[in-house]
Amino acid sequence: MSQLQLCAAHQANAAFDGDAIAQYMRTDFITLADHLSVHEARETFISQLRTDDIPGHVFVVAGEKLRGILSIKKLLQESDPGQPIRYLMDGSLFRVKPDDERQQVVLQLAERELDLVPVVERDVLVGCLMEKEIAHLLEDDVTEDVQRQGATLPLEKPYLETSPLTLWKKRSVWLLLLFVAEAYTSSVIQHFEASLESAIALAFFIPLLIGTGGNSGTQITSTLVRAMALGEVRLRDMGRVIRKEVSTSLLIALTLGLAGCVRAWMMGIGADITLIVSLTLVCITLWSAVVSSVIPMVLKRVGIDPAVVSAPFIATLIDGTGLIIYFKIAQYFLGLN
Repeated sequence: MSQLQLCAAHQANAAFDGDAIAQYMRTDFITLADHLSVHEARETFISQLRTDDIPGHVFVVAGEKLRGILSIKKLLQESDPGQPIRYLMDGSLFRVKPDDERQQVVLQLAERELDLVPVVERDVLVGCLMEKEIAHLLEDDVTEDVQRQGATLPLEKPYLETSPLTLWKKRSVWLLLLFVAEAYTSSVIQHFEASLESAIALAFFIPLLIGTGGNSGTQITSTLVRAMALGEVRLRDMGRVIRKEVSTSLLIALTLGLAGCVRAWMMGIGADITLIVSLTLVCITLWSAVVSSVIPMVLKRVGIDPAVVSAPFIATLIDGTGLIIYFKIAQYFLGLN
């Protein structure tokens, strides 16, 4: 690697932090000048080898600028030693910049199967991503999504190297927000206190109902956020997503409604409460499907990372709204005010 390229690579690493590709790229790669013949390129390639790990491809450059990529297999199999390598290289290759964000590159990598990606700054080759770096990049992206969906900010260091104070900072913000959101659940119960006093059996099923809604929403959100991260689902697919999730949730709701009937029967609850619980399970499950499908896609549209819409947040939202559905259905069937 030339001194100019090495300097550019060091500047890239120093100038960018966080999720920039510059933090993942490597600078120990082999380049061949585009004017070299096959024979000269073979000798140059062998002279640049520093380990027993032979790469499958090398970069072809003109001065400091990237021209293309050359397969080592093609280089070794070429029968004409005088053939210029520029006629053997592939000039249409996917490339990234040092300041590109990891999430942006991951979406593009998901559509391709690549084991070598050049990192280019103003056409100058400053680094590359090989199989190890690409795997690291994808692993970090999955890890961050999992942490965000668990209602915690992503960790910059491995878990065992992270101090309790740092974990507190990462988790407390989300937990305080969820605490505020959960506060309205108690307000809902207080508002319908008269209904609970009139039919105390309604209280027996509150944990079951809000837990079911939260669990259903968590399943949908986790699946949808990951599909969006991989580029499988976009905003224009919202209608298809809602139809698919509502259809699926309808089947799940009927299953859970039947399970609610069995549970109420085992507890010796009357037919009226059994009907209310079963119908509420159906309604909450369908409501959860709509909320969990729409919110992540809407936030993606306004530029907010959908992974931020964590499973606990969706569950908290459905808890309160699910209780309102429950008590409204109870008031209708029991004639309560």
